[in-house]
Amino acid sequence: MIYTKEHILKQNQDLAKAGLRVLAFGYKKYNHENLTLEDENHLTFIGLISLMDPPRVESLEAVLQCKKAGIKPIMITGDHVITATSIAKKIGIFEENDLYLEGQKLDLLNNHELDEILPRVSVYARVAPEHKIRIVEAWQRKGKVVAMTGDGVNDAPALKQSDIGVAMGITGNEVAKDAANMILMDDNFSTIVHAIIIGRNVYEHLKNSIYYLLSGNFAGILCVLLASLFILPTPFYPAHLLFMNLITDSLPAIAIGMKKNDQNVLKYPPKKKMNLF
Repeated sequence: MIYTKEHILKQNQDLAKAGLRVLAFGYKKYNHENLTLEDENHLTFIGLISLMDPPRVESLEAVLQCKKAGIKPIMITGDHVITATSIAKKIGIFEENDLYLEGQKLDLLNNHELDEILPRVSVYARVAPEHKIRIVEAWQRKGKVVAMTGDGVNDAPALKQSDIGVAMGITGNEVAKDAANMILMDDNFSTIVHAIIIGRNVYEHLKNSIYYLLSGNFAGILCVLLASLFILPTPFYPAHLLFMNLITDSLPAIAIGMKKNDQNVLKYPPKKKMNLF
């Protein structure tokens, strides 16, 4: 049976829409001593082979949790744009009215044009390492905290450029691990969500500790300050201050230490990026 070029291209597109990676095979008789780029032309088509690389089952829930936490997940891949978009739809990254962008089209956009469509682009396909860096820099120009995940040498520059570089511990290359700030030992995206929950709870615990310490010691500080300003007798002896600290500092510290993590912290919006230096 002879297939036309249009039929083969349609079959390729149908397989890609199903989220499959498609490889085309062909052959050509070779009678030369040295290979050239011209030898890659005029091949005889043999057929297509589709491969399935399904996302983890927990990926959908992890993406939903990220969006709940005010985090925008973005897919950056070297796969065909149709395949990438199909998988992104399955795990909730690509939604209605979202845009996708290929590496070649990204090259045609200047920084101003990219910044305008950046919030709507959820999938980047057929990208090169320099494209990944440019995407990270574009989000950083908007004042966002950018986390980048990767496992290969070509991901290392973007991992280094991002605010939080996350490398894969199992499949990750050593170059990517060296460039990253954090390594996932199980290569599981949902682990990042758990890390966000822990990090936000640590922030809340630190904030509560400061509130408790300030409120507990403010009365004593105020008394000592006023006594010094008005040259009054010493309001507290050292033993008194030590006893007050024992009550006002230890009990709140124990209460905070016993407090369980709040799983609803993902409902709160992320904190704004602060430049201390």
